[in-house]
Amino acid sequence: VQLQASGGGSVQAGDSLRLSCAASGRTFTNWEMAWFRRPPGKEREFVARVTWNVGSTIYADPVKGRFTISRDKAKNSVYLQMNSLKPEDTAIYYCAARSMARSIDYNNWGQGTLVTVSS
Repeated sequence: VQLQASGGGSVQAGDSLRLSCAASGRTFTNWEMAWFRRPPGKEREFVARVTWNVGSTIYADPVKGRFTISRDKAKNSVYLQMNSLKPEDTAIYYCAARSMARSIDYNNWGQGTLVTVSS
């Protein structure tokens, strides 16, 4: 499985940004795709996840109502639409994937894309 994240950049507080994750290497039936982030000097944290089959989603509390995760089966891609960005959203964002049948943990990771939000 290969995951290629893109779309990071430097924005002002209140701006929007959309991250993309191109997934390849297999079909993703019964897989779960997610975004994590690592803020400067902090541990990696969960942001959001979406199930490939039906598109059900879960969000971390700090991003609820501002971020939207989605997947496009035809393009084998996962997206993270980030609105009303705050300086505390500054982080390296990683896409991740796991087989819901074979793995409890996310064991496939992309290379990360940097998002910087200035006040």
